[in-house]
Parts: sequence; structure tokens; C-alpha cells
Amino acid sequence: MPPLELTVTAAQSGRTVRSLLKYELGLSTARINRLKRTENGLKVNGCRVFTSAVLHTGDQLIADLDAAECPSDMPPVPMELDIVFEDPHLLVLNKPAFLAVIPSSLSPQEPALAGAVIHYLGPGAAFHPVNRLDRGTTGLMAVAKNGFIHDRLRRILHTSQFFRRYLAVCTGIPQPPEGIIDLPIGRAPGSAIQRQVCPDGQPAKTDYRVLSSQNGFSLVELFPHTGRTHQLRVHMAALGCPLAGDWLYGVEDRGLIPRPALHAASLSFTHPLTKQELVFTSPLPEDMNTIVERFVCPI
Repeated sequence: MPPLELTVTAAQSGRTVRSLLKYELGLSTARINRLKRTENGLKVNGCRVFTSAVLHTGDQLIADLDAAECPSDMPPVPMELDIVFEDPHLLVLNKPAFLAVIPSSLSPQEPALAGAVIHYLGPGAAFHPVNRLDRGTTGLMAVAKNGFIHDRLRRILHTSQFFRRYLAVCTGIPQPPEGIIDLPIGRAPGSAIQRQVCPDGQPAKTDYRVLSSQNGFSLVELFPHTGRTHQLRVHMAALGCPLAGDWLYGVEDRGLIPRPALHAASLSFTHPLTKQELVFTSPLPEDMNTIVERFVCPI
């Protein structure tokens, strides 16, 4: 990533390096602390500087964020990536089904998206996923190329500034056809992976809207406000309309679809540095599209 640069203005004169890094360039305290321990991460007018130094009008502060990166210990994995967008700061990817985002502790040698991204970015790279998708979920994911961009995007992840729209095929017809599911989610007793709606769980909120229903299936839009594990799957099951193919919260039917029918279809946010409005869409994958055209409605 190109270094961040700041030329101190008259209004900023008299402030410390730490203050300018945090409040003008938006660096987190943890990242500033990592930078100050590097040999060449922070410079003023070409010379190494302490974060306590006071700067004056015209001073040029440079923060080399790559110097503070911690390379991932995950091995790189050669794998083709479906890249929707790329610039020096981030990637937006279209994730296929059955690919985990990070290696599972139960199958640490299994290829995962993390290893593919690290291989693509090259030696010394770290993996910074902004929004994660379950192994069986397809669609759009943002991946930062460094911890600074990751921090900036994670701050807005569960706000209206980071918009996510999912498409799902569920069994049955949700009632009412449009609404809000506001049910806390926690771990299911005795299971390492399953979640459930429970009073003492973490707050979880999802907006939903039925787009079409026919033959016992519905195509629905889902808009998560929070990011609990399996949130959309648990919430749809709580409505009595689990996702088609969801073996954990509904009924497995590999002849219909061998995974939960869930797709991250839209993603939009403001670029943390360029301030460009980024909008991405991803069409339904073939397996979900087949169900929709066969049972619900042609699209």
C-alpha cells in the first residue's frame, strides 16, 4: 500500500505525531503502537520520528503502514480467485460454495480462501477479511490488503454505511411477507457449530422481504444488521421457513441443493481513502437459480 502522507497545516501546528495519526489519518491506537516500534514506519521530513514529537506548519509526516503488517502464518494456496474489484487497498471477491474463509480447526489442511488470497497478494501478506461468509454461502466479500483499511471498514461493518443484501430460497412462505427478525442468538448446547435463538444470546437483527412464493418455496431478500454466526439461517428457521438445503437448521436435500441456499448478492460502501462510493452485485449462482426457475418463478 502507498504510504499515508500528511503535510501539517497552520491549524494542525503544535500537535503531536500520535494526535495527527489518530485524528487526521484515522489510525487505531494499536496500529500506531505497532508503527512506532518499526525502523522506518514513521518519518517526518525524511527522518525517523517518535509519536510524542510535536510538529509544525509545513512538516511532512509519512506513515508506511506496510511496515506494521504482521505476515500470516497460513500457507499460500494456488487457487483461482473471482475478483470483482481491486485497487492498492482492497479486494472484493465472489466466493464460491464449499470454500471456507479460514481453515477449520477440524480440517486445518483443507484449502481455504485465506490461503488463496495470501498466495495472490504475495510474500509477507496477511489476510484481512472484512465480512465473512459461511462455507456454503456464495457471493460478495470485501478483503482489505492491510490492517489499516481493515480497521476502517470494520468500524462501519454493521452500520448503514456498509450495505449487504442477501438472496435466499427458503421452504414455506414467511409470515408476514415482510418484517424484522429481532431474536438473540447463542450456541446450541452440546454442539461446536450449531446456534439457536435463546434469551441470553447476543443481539441479532435481520430485515427480510419475500420476493416471490410458489410450490412451497420462497425467494427472499435478507438484510442483516448484525453479524452473528449463522444468523440468517437461524433467523429464517425461527420463522418456520429454514433455507432450502440447510442440513443444520432445516432438512438436507442434496437432490435439490447440497448447501444452504444463501447468496451475498449486493455489497456497497464508501472507500475509506478515496471516498468513492463502491457498489457491487453478484447474480444468483447456478444451483440457486435452478431452484428459483423450477419452483418459484423465472428470473
